[in-house]
Amino acid sequence: LKEKVKPVLFINKVDRLINELQVTPEDMMERFKETIAKVNKLIRQFAPEEFKKAWQVSVADGTVAFGSAYHNWGITVPYMAKSGISFKDIFEYCHDENQKDLAKKAPVHEVLLDMAVHKLPGPVEAQPYRIPNIWTGDMESPIAKAMLTCDPNAELTMMITKIWMDQHAGEVAVGRIYSGSINQGESIYAIGAAKPERVQQVSMMVGGDRIPVPKVVAGNIAALTGIRSAAAGVTLSSDPEFTPFEAIRHYSDPVVTVAVEPKSMKDLPKFIDALRSLAKSDASLQVTTNQETGEALLAGMGELHLEITTYRIEEEQNIKVNVSPPIVVYRESVEGNNHGRPFEGKSPNRHNRFMMECEALPLEVVSALRDGKFKNGNVRPNDAKELGRQFAEYGLDKDKMRKTYAIFGTNVLVNDTKGIQGLHETKELIIEAFNEVCKKGPVADEPVMGMMVRLVDAKLHEDAIHRGPAQTIPAVRNGIKGAMMRARTVLMEPMQRSHVSVPNDWLGQVTREISNRRGIIEDMPSEGEVTTVIGTLPVAETFGFSNDIRAASQGRAVWNSENIGFDALPPQLFAKVVGEIRTRKGLKPDPNPESYYEE
Repeated sequence: LKEKVKPVLFINKVDRLINELQVTPEDMMERFKETIAKVNKLIRQFAPEEFKKAWQVSVADGTVAFGSAYHNWGITVPYMAKSGISFKDIFEYCHDENQKDLAKKAPVHEVLLDMAVHKLPGPVEAQPYRIPNIWTGDMESPIAKAMLTCDPNAELTMMITKIWMDQHAGEVAVGRIYSGSINQGESIYAIGAAKPERVQQVSMMVGGDRIPVPKVVAGNIAALTGIRSAAAGVTLSSDPEFTPFEAIRHYSDPVVTVAVEPKSMKDLPKFIDALRSLAKSDASLQVTTNQETGEALLAGMGELHLEITTYRIEEEQNIKVNVSPPIVVYRESVEGNNHGRPFEGKSPNRHNRFMMECEALPLEVVSALRDGKFKNGNVRPNDAKELGRQFAEYGLDKDKMRKTYAIFGTNVLVNDTKGIQGLHETKELIIEAFNEVCKKGPVADEPVMGMMVRLVDAKLHEDAIHRGPAQTIPAVRNGIKGAMMRARTVLMEPMQRSHVSVPNDWLGQVTREISNRRGIIEDMPSEGEVTTVIGTLPVAETFGFSNDIRAASQGRAVWNSENIGFDALPPQLFAKVVGEIRTRKGLKPDPNPESYYEE
């Protein structure tokens, strides 16, 4: 929605509503109304102002479909009129366990394609309002005008949105062409790569199939082979100086990790190639690999995300793998501050000292950083004034924030010193030490989130040779870690919100299952014989949740979950969880005390 992509809605698993929850046609329509109202509320919240009303979805105008993807059927009001199928017919097909016949009369692929063709804008209509939103280049330039008009005769501009592995063709890069055309055998640039690459094969996408063609023009989705530098979010162009499209942004961090390795070492080269392709195709997946042992750590959005990833490795690449039990990725932060009590980090030669303070950032600032409203990385002097103004909008001191050195994730480093001679010469080293702490905090070597670090004073050796990397980086690193311990560190655990719809006869079992997992029940709206339990649970307690909920409700529950960020781990669990994390990482069970960083 934020990228100005018009939505339509498909409500899935309707067969389970009918057969397992045994809703009446009236109950089902009420559920549809509630779901549609929630979706329309999101559209009003996130869609651009000019589309908030026009993009509202409804059953009557055919922008809402419902059905069963598993059983291959779907329906819309226009398709009902076309096929003669009624709501009553759908209930009868489901009750009679005759969904195969329903799939023949209302095939889901035909219904969804019909809805897309008639209700979604084509590229000629959409690109004039989408391009200014996804491209930051000069809108008065010839190439901008070519993209706005979907000109097939202009220079090539294309964005890759998907990579998949084909057993015969290798990596296939799929994306939309915004201007120009692409021919088989042509050399093009992946923006940011050192040299052009030759397109080996050009194909049109028809469903899940690739149809080889000699040429694809603007407005179409093309599949290319031969472009090794391509990855999801990469821009392709015939002009190496073309301003790339904005990166694909993900609003949820990986929160669960598994270790994966091939069962047979002969599959190791193939396994590493498969991981490389997975990392390219799924920007929400983080992959780290030990090239010698072949063990890989996959960090994803949740247990299901990683199950699908390992399934793809085994089924698509035909590589049998061993998978470890899932591990939760925690975050470290501070719950207080050490204002007026700066921690002094000393260099190994004792000639350089850095006084550090840290504090928790306000939640609205953390959200803005996570949503990409502030650019990550080192802050250029020319951007400092504007950055201070941006932070001031969230209630922070404008003059202080103008002195921001760097932003790493949801953490900010500020130079709050005055007149320290030679400090500018160590700036890059200070930032490097800050980045290291953000990657591995002092408590459990977990990433740090939601923290502002302030350098409030420094004493530097007058000779630059005595304040090089080996002296400055350890001093700043220890200074930040010591300041965090002084400001009271806290471990943040990822949280999920679950919606479980269940017949009232099994309500007690479901609420008990959620409560036993440290869950908090937020609401329990009821519709007739069915109640929806809405609760928040720590991700660490959700492993095996699907099987247990299914058993508790005798298969009658329908549920879904979403990641909702991080909450502080309860104090009574802090020592136990920290000890488990550190032991798993080969560290001594107890974290270093504040005094350790003073040495």
